[in-house]
Amino acid sequence: MSRKGLVTRSTGSWYDVRDADNGHIWQCRLKGKFKTMGLKVTNPIAVGDFVGYEIEDSGENFGIIDTIFPRNNYVIRSSVHKTGHGHLIAANVDQAILIATLVFPRTSLGFIDRFLVAIESFRIPGVLVFNKQDLIHEEMKAFQDELIGLYESLGYTCLTTTAVTGAGLQEFHDLMKGKTSLLSGHSGVGKSTLVNAIAPGLELKTQEVSTFANKGVHTTTFAEMFELGEGTFIIDSPGIKELGLADMKPDEISHYFPEMRALLNQCRFNNCQHINEPGCSVKEAVAEGAIAFSRYESYLSMVGGGDNRK
Repeated sequence: MSRKGLVTRSTGSWYDVRDADNGHIWQCRLKGKFKTMGLKVTNPIAVGDFVGYEIEDSGENFGIIDTIFPRNNYVIRSSVHKTGHGHLIAANVDQAILIATLVFPRTSLGFIDRFLVAIESFRIPGVLVFNKQDLIHEEMKAFQDELIGLYESLGYTCLTTTAVTGAGLQEFHDLMKGKTSLLSGHSGVGKSTLVNAIAPGLELKTQEVSTFANKGVHTTTFAEMFELGEGTFIIDSPGIKELGLADMKPDEISHYFPEMRALLNQCRFNNCQHINEPGCSVKEAVAEGAIAFSRYESYLSMVGGGDNRK
């Protein structure tokens, strides 16, 4: 008889499945049929998926997944190994949180915008957490306040945090309560340190930022789900440089900028790319300051295939 469970960890060929009734974790593998479903993904199951599984008769802690239940949503990135394929990062996510730092290491505005466009395309609410406030000087803080004002005006929740003093940690914890949150960010921005600060029992691995390159060293190689409390889960995701834009056509990208979306039917041409066409409402809004120039720059980079992944 098939049981229902939640996939909490994936290592490629094996999955940790948490039993829906008693919380027991089973080591499960896939029935062969899922490997030939013709999906354009390198992995048919993601952390956060609900699955049906049967326990093997061996007496060990093993099971076989025979059903993948429909998803509310999913997050996918380009496969780094197989051209033209995606890699599922997570499924059934309530919100996607980007941990960003303006110093040590610096998260570029292009990368922030790329993340937001990607999760807009997945129809998942986005949150920006600006971490390492203890390293921010006054001039940088003024710039950060402007950024927060910009992103909040677009409908994105923003927080500031630092594990050093504990500032913002309660708000960070409250933000995730009762939800499944995908946690993303460059290596070295302090993801694991923040989570350990609000849930020390998890003891997530941390890695100091290399002062030589001013970039972190990846400590997460696969997505994994952790329980912070009853009904509260986080999914710690691997590197997200290839997130989201894999299957997006250039003429779709403006639809995932909220400030552009409202103007799209006001351009002179239906197929306006908002680059050099006359009568473009988006370009007019940029010139008038109604659309931030940094956001328009990010848009041009995405449309033109520029690298906003730094």
